[in-house]
Amino acid sequence: MANTKSAKKSIKVNRRNEAANKVYKTRIKTTQKKFLEQLQSTDEQSLLLSQELLSLYYKRIDLAVKKNLLHKNKAARKKSQMAKKLSQSKN
Repeated sequence: MANTKSAKKSIKVNRRNEAANKVYKTRIKTTQKKFLEQLQSTDEQSLLLSQELLSLYYKRIDLAVKKNLLHKNKAARKKSQMAKKLSQSKN
């Protein structure tokens, strides 16, 4: 357990920041799951919805990079993987 006043405050701040950061990471994971579920169906309507979800996925990843929650290379890799899955489902 923390002994000094500053260490106790640091723990408090870390917990607060962890809770805030978790929101962004959870949103990314949820959007990714919805996108992958939408790719399973093959009709034209679901393809359009998949593209919209991919756009939302990109937006959320870019926001996480801006807030230093994800490294830019990891974000680029994730975006590339999802774009590849979308292009494979079109074929």
